[in-house]
Amino acid sequence: MPIENERKFVLETENELENLLSRTPGVTRSIIRQAYLDVTGLRVRSIVAGSGTQFIFTYKRTVRGRVVEIETEILEDDFERLWSVGHQMLRKVRYSWDDGPYHWDIDFFKADGERTYFALAEVEMPEAQTVPPALPANLAVRSLGLVPQGDPRFASKRLADQTHAERLLSDIRLRGAVE
Repeated sequence: MPIENERKFVLETENELENLLSRTPGVTRSIIRQAYLDVTGLRVRSIVAGSGTQFIFTYKRTVRGRVVEIETEILEDDFERLWSVGHQMLRKVRYSWDDGPYHWDIDFFKADGERTYFALAEVEMPEAQTVPPALPANLAVRSLGLVPQGDPRFASKRLADQTHAERLLSDIRLRGAVE
Protein backbone atom coordinates (compact mmCIF):
# COMPACT_ATOMS: atom_id res chain seq x y z
CA MET A 1 0.00 0.00 0.00
CA PRO A 2 1.38 3.47 -0.84
CA ILE A 3 1.39 5.13 2.59
CA GLU A 4 1.78 8.89 2.80
CA ASN A 5 3.75 10.01 5.87
CA GLU A 6 4.21 13.74 5.75
CA ARG A 7 4.41 16.73 8.05
CA LYS A 8 3.58 20.29 7.13
CA PHE A 9 4.97 23.68 8.10
CA VAL A 10 3.30 27.05 7.49
CA LEU A 11 5.61 29.57 5.83
CA GLU A 12 5.53 33.32 5.32
CA THR A 13 4.13 34.20 1.91
CA GLU A 14 6.74 36.73 0.77
CA ASN A 15 8.15 36.28 -2.74
CA GLU A 16 11.80 36.10 -1.68
CA LEU A 17 11.61 32.37 -0.90
CA GLU A 18 9.99 31.50 -4.21
CA ASN A 19 12.66 33.48 -6.06
CA LEU A 20 15.41 31.75 -4.05
CA LEU A 21 14.00 28.27 -4.71
CA SER A 22 13.67 28.96 -8.44
CA ARG A 23 17.45 29.52 -8.59
CA THR A 24 18.49 26.60 -6.36
CA PRO A 25 20.23 23.69 -8.13
CA GLY A 26 18.40 20.37 -7.71
CA VAL A 27 15.04 22.02 -7.04
CA THR A 28 12.30 21.42 -9.61
CA ARG A 29 9.39 23.78 -10.25
CA SER A 30 5.92 22.68 -11.27
CA ILE A 31 2.59 24.41 -11.75
CA ILE A 32 -0.35 22.45 -10.40
CA ARG A 33 -4.06 22.87 -11.12
CA GLN A 34 -6.13 20.72 -8.82
CA ALA A 35 -9.84 20.05 -8.34
CA TYR A 36 -11.72 17.83 -5.94
CA LEU A 37 -14.54 15.59 -7.09
CA ASP A 38 -17.87 14.78 -5.44
CA VAL A 39 -16.65 11.54 -3.86
CA THR A 40 -14.53 11.97 -0.73
CA GLY A 41 -10.85 11.39 -1.42
CA LEU A 42 -10.96 11.85 -5.20
CA ARG A 43 -9.13 14.61 -7.06
CA VAL A 44 -7.61 15.43 -10.43
CA ARG A 45 -4.46 17.39 -11.16
CA SER A 46 -2.56 18.77 -14.07
CA ILE A 47 1.13 19.16 -13.38
CA VAL A 48 3.23 21.26 -15.72
CA ALA A 49 6.95 20.70 -15.17
CA GLY A 50 9.80 21.22 -17.57
CA SER A 51 8.49 20.75 -21.09
CA GLY A 52 5.63 18.38 -20.29
CA THR A 53 2.25 18.09 -18.61
CA GLN A 54 0.92 15.14 -16.62
CA PHE A 55 -2.72 14.55 -15.78
CA ILE A 56 -3.25 12.63 -12.54
CA PHE A 57 -6.27 11.00 -10.90
CA THR A 58 -5.85 10.44 -7.14
CA TYR A 59 -7.66 8.49 -4.46
CA LYS A 60 -6.60 9.40 -0.94
CA ARG A 61 -8.06 8.02 2.28
CA THR A 62 -7.11 7.49 5.90
CA VAL A 63 -7.12 3.81 6.84
CA ARG A 64 -6.29 2.72 10.41
CA GLY A 65 -4.58 6.03 11.13
CA ARG A 66 -2.44 6.02 7.97
CA VAL A 67 -3.04 7.92 4.74
CA VAL A 68 -3.21 5.70 1.66
CA GLU A 69 -2.68 7.63 -1.58
CA ILE A 70 -3.05 6.01 -4.99
CA GLU A 71 -2.28 8.03 -8.11
CA THR A 72 -2.55 7.11 -11.76
CA GLU A 73 -1.91 9.05 -14.92
CA ILE A 74 -4.96 9.78 -17.08
CA LEU A 75 -5.53 11.26 -20.53
CA GLU A 76 -5.91 15.02 -20.94
CA ASP A 77 -9.48 14.57 -22.26
CA ASP A 78 -10.42 12.62 -19.12
CA PHE A 79 -8.81 15.28 -16.93
CA GLU A 80 -10.79 18.04 -18.68
CA ARG A 81 -14.05 16.12 -18.30
CA LEU A 82 -13.46 15.59 -14.59
CA TRP A 83 -12.19 19.16 -14.14
CA SER A 84 -15.51 20.42 -15.52
CA VAL A 85 -17.39 18.80 -12.60
CA GLY A 86 -14.76 19.51 -9.97
CA HIS A 87 -15.03 21.91 -7.08
CA GLN A 88 -12.64 23.46 -4.56
CA MET A 89 -10.23 24.23 -7.38
CA LEU A 90 -6.79 25.60 -6.77
CA ARG A 91 -3.61 26.63 -8.49
CA LYS A 92 -0.24 26.36 -6.82
CA VAL A 93 3.40 26.59 -7.75
CA ARG A 94 5.45 23.78 -6.21
CA TYR A 95 9.18 23.53 -5.65
CA SER A 96 10.47 20.02 -4.87
CA TRP A 97 13.71 18.29 -3.97
CA ASP A 98 15.05 15.19 -2.29
CA ASP A 99 17.25 15.40 0.79
CA GLY A 100 18.47 11.95 1.84
CA PRO A 101 15.43 9.92 2.95
CA TYR A 102 13.17 12.99 2.76
CA HIS A 103 11.24 14.59 -0.07
CA TRP A 104 10.35 18.27 0.29
CA ASP A 105 7.49 20.07 -1.50
CA ILE A 106 6.99 23.79 -1.00
CA ASP A 107 3.58 24.94 -2.24
CA PHE A 108 2.71 28.55 -3.01
CA PHE A 109 -1.08 28.79 -3.31
CA LYS A 110 -1.92 31.40 -5.94
CA ALA A 111 -4.79 33.84 -6.20
CA ASP A 112 -5.87 35.22 -9.57
CA GLY A 113 -2.68 36.40 -11.16
CA GLU A 114 0.48 35.47 -9.31
CA ARG A 115 -0.14 36.66 -5.74
CA THR A 116 0.64 34.01 -3.13
CA TYR A 117 -2.07 33.82 -0.48
CA PHE A 118 -0.64 30.83 1.46
CA ALA A 119 2.68 28.96 1.56
CA LEU A 120 3.16 25.48 2.97
CA ALA A 121 6.18 23.18 3.24
CA GLU A 122 5.59 19.43 3.29
CA VAL A 123 8.20 16.84 4.07
CA GLU A 124 7.55 13.23 3.08
CA MET A 125 9.25 10.94 5.60
CA PRO A 126 9.97 7.21 5.79
CA GLU A 127 6.82 5.35 6.84
CA ALA A 128 7.94 4.52 10.40
CA GLN A 129 9.25 8.00 11.23
CA THR A 130 7.06 10.15 13.48
CA VAL A 131 9.27 13.18 14.19
CA PRO A 132 9.88 15.52 11.26
CA PRO A 133 13.45 16.49 10.36
CA ALA A 134 14.73 19.98 11.02
CA LEU A 135 13.68 22.48 8.42
CA PRO A 136 16.37 23.49 5.92
CA ALA A 137 17.81 26.90 6.89
CA ASN A 138 16.13 28.75 4.01
CA LEU A 139 12.74 27.50 5.27
CA ALA A 140 13.41 27.74 9.01
CA VAL A 141 13.80 31.53 8.90
CA ARG A 142 10.39 31.79 7.18
CA SER A 143 8.53 29.18 9.25
CA LEU A 144 5.47 30.18 11.22
CA GLY A 145 5.17 26.73 12.77
CA LEU A 146 4.63 23.00 12.49
CA VAL A 147 1.08 21.95 11.60
CA PRO A 148 -0.48 19.50 14.06
CA GLN A 149 -0.55 16.00 12.51
CA GLY A 150 -3.68 15.51 10.41
CA ASP A 151 -5.10 19.00 11.07
CA PRO A 152 -7.81 19.36 8.37
CA ARG A 153 -7.50 23.17 8.29
CA PHE A 154 -4.24 22.74 6.36
CA ALA A 155 -5.39 20.24 3.74
CA SER A 156 -5.07 21.58 0.19
CA LYS A 157 -8.81 21.02 -0.18
CA ARG A 158 -9.43 23.58 2.59
CA LEU A 159 -6.63 25.91 1.48
CA ALA A 160 -8.29 26.09 -1.96
CA ASP A 161 -10.74 28.41 -0.18
CA GLN A 162 -8.72 31.63 -0.31
CA THR A 163 -10.82 33.32 2.39
CA HIS A 164 -10.24 30.40 4.78
CA ALA A 165 -6.50 30.32 4.03
CA GLU A 166 -6.01 34.07 4.48
CA ARG A 167 -7.98 34.06 7.75
CA LEU A 168 -5.95 31.09 8.97
CA LEU A 169 -2.66 32.83 8.09
CA SER A 170 -3.80 36.03 9.79
CA ASP A 171 -4.68 34.10 12.96
CA ILE A 172 -1.30 32.35 12.97
CA ARG A 173 0.54 35.65 12.59
CA LEU A 174 -1.58 37.23 15.33
CA ARG A 175 -0.95 34.36 17.77
CA GLY A 176 2.68 33.96 16.73
CA ALA A 177 2.20 30.20 16.35
CA VAL A 178 0.25 27.45 14.64
CA GLU A 179 -2.32 26.25 17.19
